[in-house]
Amino acid sequence: MAERPIRFVNLRETGGWSRDARAATPKLAALIAAAQLPDPAPVPGVGYRSAGRCLVVGDADSAQRAGALLADRLDVTLLVDGAGALAQRRDLPVFAGRLSRVTGWLGAFEVQWTSGNPIDLDLCTRCNACLDACPEGAIDFSYQIDLSRCGGHRDCVRVCDAAAAIDFERPPLRTDERFDLILDLRATPAFSQHQPPQGYVHVPPGSQQTAALGEAVLKLREWVGEFDKPKFFRYEPRLCAHSRNEQIGCSACIDVCSTRAIRSDASRKGKAKTEAAGGIIVEPHLCAGCGACTTVCPSGALSFTYPGPVDQGRRLQRLLATYAKAGGRDAMLLFHSEGAGAALIDELGRAARVDRDIQGVPARVIPLALWHTASVGLDLWLAAIAQGASQIRVLLTAEEAPEYRDALAAQMAQAQAILHGLGYAGEHFGLVEARDARDLAALDAALRVAPAQGVAQPTAVVAQADKRATLDVMLDHLLAQAPRRAERAAAQAEPIALPAAGSAFGAVVVDADKCTLCLSCVGACPENALGDNPEKPQLRFTERACVQCGLCESTCPEQAITLVPRLWLADEGRARRQPRVLHEAQPYRCIRCSKPFGTLKAIETMIGKLAGHPAFQGAGAERLKMCGDCRVIDLHSRTDEVRITDLPRP
Repeated sequence: MAERPIRFVNLRETGGWSRDARAATPKLAALIAAAQLPDPAPVPGVGYRSAGRCLVVGDADSAQRAGALLADRLDVTLLVDGAGALAQRRDLPVFAGRLSRVTGWLGAFEVQWTSGNPIDLDLCTRCNACLDACPEGAIDFSYQIDLSRCGGHRDCVRVCDAAAAIDFERPPLRTDERFDLILDLRATPAFSQHQPPQGYVHVPPGSQQTAALGEAVLKLREWVGEFDKPKFFRYEPRLCAHSRNEQIGCSACIDVCSTRAIRSDASRKGKAKTEAAGGIIVEPHLCAGCGACTTVCPSGALSFTYPGPVDQGRRLQRLLATYAKAGGRDAMLLFHSEGAGAALIDELGRAARVDRDIQGVPARVIPLALWHTASVGLDLWLAAIAQGASQIRVLLTAEEAPEYRDALAAQMAQAQAILHGLGYAGEHFGLVEARDARDLAALDAALRVAPAQGVAQPTAVVAQADKRATLDVMLDHLLAQAPRRAERAAAQAEPIALPAAGSAFGAVVVDADKCTLCLSCVGACPENALGDNPEKPQLRFTERACVQCGLCESTCPEQAITLVPRLWLADEGRARRQPRVLHEAQPYRCIRCSKPFGTLKAIETMIGKLAGHPAFQGAGAERLKMCGDCRVIDLHSRTDEVRITDLPRP
């Protein structure tokens, strides 16, 4: 007999403890059905190895206090950056200086600091002879010289002759070291991003430092050994629209990443000719699994894998189909995090149990826990609407970085513009912000909004691994189910205008007066939305493939291209799948053999720009009007021109 895992579903706070509990049966059935789905396939792991080498940075007092709490478990080094007396007994390696660079992650931090003080703490024995010898009292128990008070007598150097720890002639020292862990006790952290690397802990000074330091010490003591985490993403370079030929296009993932795990790989500097260039580099050790990069990626080059879009889509379909089958209507999906978001849902349910002013989670609201709320975006939201959902809400807490809120808001603006353009009434998408239990009343009110208009017939199709394919399928269904479709048929030729921020759909407009049909844009387009015609000078465009990356716009030497964010659904959506001509020109024929070898405008532009060049006068100017073969023939057949071989030798 095959074993089946036991899963637990919270039906109490999510529906039972609510003023709508009597009507919550469809929701409870949906939650139970979704819990019965098999677990997603395992994903690759990312490994860390820590030997416990820990750098503690801060003023002398706090650094020594933290070092004493860690020393029995970790290999601790102190970097003193600030005032304070050092202990007479030196039990730990101590350096003085200022951090200049910190990179890396758990088990692989690379740290650089500089020190310009004459006393080298690594050599100092703390005999205190220098304190007695200094006539100005410029040296205290920090064993660093206050250069503003130093009179230059050098008495300290003479008494430190044996240890040679004091040297006024020593240039500033730059030290590079590797550590597994970092405890930063300074006011300003070494990492400014919202999510610092794993293995780095920042505890700023202040009234709360003692309690926070205790938590940090417990955490750091456990980070010794080998650790694994999931690799949260999959990257397909061939789909990436970030760069071509060192020109930058889409940078949405780089801009939104709160861990700075993504960087550009556009430059060819330092690379072999055969080495691939372009696209991005994602460092999996820095990735925290928020999935925001996959949400804003217009092409699907980055996809979230924990779980992947197919598994997530299957869960959405199971939830909504079961809900509808059990008699539920106007479902609202409430996406929330597994941590703070789930805790707030529980708080709301418990509050509804004891507080008459709190309604609790409504019967039509289906909570759906995610690894991170930023990991689901436009494709799965539209899939949920096409599968029968009335509305989508995303619950944001204090966990999310500000970049994620902006990215989700931009994605929702896109989705809402599409549905309104198709004629669906109401507010389908929205963010709900509640930081803690004090915001329960606002959360309760936000969930009790009127339903929005949905599809009459839900689709049974689930989301696919290909983001663009999912969008195409769901848009087709939403178009087919659009309200008052017969009345809107004539208006479908008019495109739906979309907000410029975060648009994954759009057109390319070419200024015919500027375009010379050089076709640089065709070579730069990563999605093959732009193409040429081998038979005649034409620039063709397939709107379905365009992701609005802007590479064509930045590559065009004539600055003839403009992007227009929109969704064009003419001819039942078929028009956007067919190539159409954006610009065409008459071919220019060779004046000698009549073979076409360029466009009339391109050749005329070239002739005009080279008109004043001495090499292109007379016969030289005529050769510009010839094809490559005739140009060579003309060079070797003319006898009235001086050749370099005819010039006298010196």
